[in-house]
Amino acid sequence: MSEAKTCLFDVPGCAALRRTLRCDPEQFRRVRNALLKTFASDAVATAEFIGRDRLAIHALTLEQRHESAVDGATKLLLRTGQGLLTETVVLRIASGRCTVCVSSQVGCAAACQFCATGTMGIARSLSTAEILDQVLQAGQILAEQGRRLRNVVFMGMGEPFHNEANVHAAVDRLLDPAGFHLSPSKILVSTVGVIDAMLRFAERFPRVGLALSLHSVEPDTRRKLIPLAKKNPLPELRRTIAELNRIQGRGVMLEYLMLQDVNDSDEDADALVAWTEGLDVHINVIPYNPIDDAPHLQATPRTRVDAFAARLRDAGRKTTRRHSLGRDIEAACGQLVKRSNLRPR
Repeated sequence: MSEAKTCLFDVPGCAALRRTLRCDPEQFRRVRNALLKTFASDAVATAEFIGRDRLAIHALTLEQRHESAVDGATKLLLRTGQGLLTETVVLRIASGRCTVCVSSQVGCAAACQFCATGTMGIARSLSTAEILDQVLQAGQILAEQGRRLRNVVFMGMGEPFHNEANVHAAVDRLLDPAGFHLSPSKILVSTVGVIDAMLRFAERFPRVGLALSLHSVEPDTRRKLIPLAKKNPLPELRRTIAELNRIQGRGVMLEYLMLQDVNDSDEDADALVAWTEGLDVHINVIPYNPIDDAPHLQATPRTRVDAFAARLRDAGRKTTRRHSLGRDIEAACGQLVKRSNLRPR
């Protein structure tokens, strides 16, 4: 019977393994740095490590890899030890910046109308090691291509603050000089608006970015799009953003998905301007990627999206029009879903 392996992301376990092997701490540090800082291949990183057969580098197994034919996105289909599938997206921006969009759960309980993942229900939350391994595997893919991973965004499957403890632990390791040692400004966590968790996160990680999936400042519209809005109403969200501004001393990103005849009128733009008055925010206007489960939702035409964004800028709001990548491989915003995981809610 083979000995159980120690997970690379189990810090106390790795320390115990090093003592058991009587391994020079510097040797283990070189292995860790090669994997987490330069994203060397497994074989190269552990070539001279005496404990390579006792170390489990990956918490997830790569099941499939899909490459976009049009925009440089890569979708990774990753399998947990229990056989569940989650998805990770590697984004190569035209400017040369590379981002990994990680999942925090298998499925999602938020059930947002516009999101394919929300149709799955929730299978389970991912462990800290499973979250971090998405970053490692994405970084290794990019390193093979002579590229460097720059940003990590929690915008994949799941609501990050429904897996709060593991997301906190993952962000700790991403920032840790003995881990990935990323700058806080290179990490962004997106939420549908779990107010208490947003405030706890800001207190613990004041320099890490937060994004709110807003999509409407009309209460009935937002409740229809995001069922969890009933628990986190707009007035409380607005007060929360003001508090986040105070705690973090930086802006909050507002994600605004453009849905034809739902939230894309001039009146909607003016209402958003009024709602954000006095707040430090950056509005990200996002084109909608249609999904089969929401045939009643349609994408706002490009010209209308541009006019909406221009109206916000003219009112003095910092606004960016996001370009979705990976649509041809169902890796774009709102498209991540793995139906083989589907379980009754």
